[in-house]
Amino acid sequence: MSEKYFIVTYGCQMNVHESEKIAGILRRMGYEETPNMETADIIVFNTCCIRENAENHAFGNIGALKKMKKQNPALIIAVGGCMTQEQGKTEVLKKKFPFIDIMFGALNFEDLEFLILRKKREKKRVIAIRETEGEIVENIEPYRTSYPNAWVNITYGCNNFCTYCIVPYVRGRERSRKPENIVAEVEKLVAEGYKEITLLGQNVNSYGSDGSTEVTFAQLLDKIASIEGKFRLRFMTSHPKDFTEDVVAVMEKHRKICRLVHLPVQSGSSKILKEMNRRYTREKYLEEIRTLKTRLPEAEVTTDIIVGFPGETEEDYLQTESLVREVDFASAFTFVYSPRKGTKAAEMPNAVPESVQKDRIMRLVELVNSLTRAKSEKYLGKTVEILCEDYDSKKGLYMGRDEFGRMGYFTSEENRIGQFVSLKITKANGISLFGEIENTHGERK
Repeated sequence: MSEKYFIVTYGCQMNVHESEKIAGILRRMGYEETPNMETADIIVFNTCCIRENAENHAFGNIGALKKMKKQNPALIIAVGGCMTQEQGKTEVLKKKFPFIDIMFGALNFEDLEFLILRKKREKKRVIAIRETEGEIVENIEPYRTSYPNAWVNITYGCNNFCTYCIVPYVRGRERSRKPENIVAEVEKLVAEGYKEITLLGQNVNSYGSDGSTEVTFAQLLDKIASIEGKFRLRFMTSHPKDFTEDVVAVMEKHRKICRLVHLPVQSGSSKILKEMNRRYTREKYLEEIRTLKTRLPEAEVTTDIIVGFPGETEEDYLQTESLVREVDFASAFTFVYSPRKGTKAAEMPNAVPESVQKDRIMRLVELVNSLTRAKSEKYLGKTVEILCEDYDSKKGLYMGRDEFGRMGYFTSEENRIGQFVSLKITKANGISLFGEIENTHGERK
C-alpha cells in the first residue's frame, strides 16, 4: 500500500501553485494524496509570512499536530515556505515544535525529495534553509488540481523592496524563466485541455530585468497569446511603476488575453505611496488607468489596498476612498497594515491606532462592496461567456467565471466542467451571478 501525503497551504495563488509542485515531488516518490490529515504518512505545511494572521494560523495548526505525532511517531511533519525562510523563524519553530521532522525554505522546496529520504535514512530532524537564490529548477512536474485553470510561473522573487513587504527577504531577488520554457509549458497545458492560463510573478511587468533574456513581458505575452487553441490568458501581479503601454497594445491585439488587470494601488495618497516605496504617484496610477481604458474601454481593474499604514492621516485615507470611486474597481482585496519584522515600515513612527484601522477598513470594505454590487447589477439581462470550473454540490449548481472574474452559477443536465458556456444572467447577488445556458441560436437550455 502506498504512503499518503497531505499538504496544508497558506497565502497567495503563487503558494497554491508551489504546493502543486510539492505534490508533484511527492507523487514522483510514490506517495498518494489523502483527503484526511489523520491518514497521512507525511504532512507538509507550505507557509506564508506576508501577514501576521497567516503566520499565526500556521503556528496554531502545526501545534495541533503534537498529539497526532505522539500517537504515530512514524508520521513525518515537514514545514517549508516563506515562514521558515524568515530570519530567526526557524529557531522559533525548532524550540516551539520539537516534533517537526523537516524544515525547508522558500528558496529550496525542490530539495524536498532529498530531505525526506535523508530523514528516513538518518532518523533525525533535517533542516535545510538555502540563504541565497539558486538556479531555477525546470524538471518538476506539478500535480495540477485546479482544472480547467492552470498557473505558470514566469518569475520568482522581487526587487522592489516596498517598505511594508517581507517578500524580497524570503523569496530572494527576481529571477526570470527562459521564454522558451514558459511557452513550451503553456503549449503543453493547452494541448492537455486547460482553458485558462494565469502567468504568475511578484511583478510580471519586470520579466527579463535580471538579464536572463532580452524578451520583454509584452513580447512574452504576444508569444503565448499566439499559441493556437481556445483558451483564456491572465497575468498577475502587475506593478504600477512598470505597467507600460506596450502591454496594453498586446492585450488589444489578442482577444485571448482577459480584459482584466490586477494592478495593486495600495494607497490613494502620494505621500503614503512614497513612504511605502512604491515609486509611483496617485497621478501616475490614474494616468495608467486612463491609458488602459482609452485603448480597451471594456477593460476592468482589480487591486490591493492597505489601510492604517504608519503615518496615514484621515486625509490620506479619504484620498484612497476617492481613488477607489474614480477608478471604479471591479473588486479589491483590502487589508489592515500588518507590521513584519525586518521591513523598514516596522520601524516607522506614527503608528495608526488599532481602533482607527478597524474603522477605516470597515468603511473601505463597504465602499468596495457597493461598487461591486452595482457592477453585478449591470449584468442582468446580458449574455456572457463563462468558463465552467466546478460543481457546487451544496447549491446543486455548476459554477464558473467570466473573463472579468465574476462567478456565475447555473443548472445543467450534463457535466459542463472545462467548457465555455453562454450564460443569460437572470439574477445578481452581490459578487455572484445566476443564469441560464443559451445555445448558439440564443435559445435557452
